[in-house]
Amino acid sequence: MKVIILAGGLGSRLAEETEIKPKPMVEIGEYPILWHILRHYSYYGLHEFYVALGYKGEYVKRYFLDYTTLSGSISLNTGSGKILSHEHDAESWILHLIDTGALTMTGGRVKRLQDYIGDEPFMLTYGDGVSDVNISSVLNFHKEHKKLGTITAVRPPARFGLLDMEGDLVTAFSEKPQMGEGWINGGFMVLQPEVFDYIKDDTSVFEVEVLEKLASTNQLAAYKHDGFWQCMDTLKDKRYLDGLWKSGNAPWKH
Repeated sequence: MKVIILAGGLGSRLAEETEIKPKPMVEIGEYPILWHILRHYSYYGLHEFYVALGYKGEYVKRYFLDYTTLSGSISLNTGSGKILSHEHDAESWILHLIDTGALTMTGGRVKRLQDYIGDEPFMLTYGDGVSDVNISSVLNFHKEHKKLGTITAVRPPARFGLLDMEGDLVTAFSEKPQMGEGWINGGFMVLQPEVFDYIKDDTSVFEVEVLEKLASTNQLAAYKHDGFWQCMDTLKDKRYLDGLWKSGNAPWKH
């Protein structure tokens, strides 16, 4: 199954990082968050990706060209320009890095990839969130429910730490609790090819033109994931994810 990753947004709330690079290329540890997402999917046997590029898309292309060419040891013939790789240790992915327009909305980016995906189900997620969700379970859930779309529903992490109190005394701080109520779309979606017909043009917002319409006709299922999920919207989010990775306790690590 092919996987689309939306990687073209401006990431304005993370301007400290995204002035020079697109949001999916902001690093967690030594690798961009996009690398972490690709690796999570490939752990479950999905290796072919269509990355919908927009803002600073050339940065993504340059990174993966270097990642592929420079991994391991190399031999250069400076006369012919030939490069021979030795001990190639890059991930085994098929990456299609597709320009989908600098100002194209999320639905438009998906629509532009229709000819690449063809008439078959596909997966779709955002290029700024990591999770320990079981991709195989999401796919099985989608097949069982036989709807046009499945989203992974997650509980959003609280923006502020909570206080545990007994009377007037604080007994503990909860720095990053998962909220006890409410679900949001965490990405990691499975979609039937019919959803392309819901999208008009580059101005279409996927969440409105597709997801809301599917929901209104009982064609959108939700796989509830109670485990780890975290998007990278702010510098605080980036530092939190970076800390988890560097400590060796990243829940999404395989």
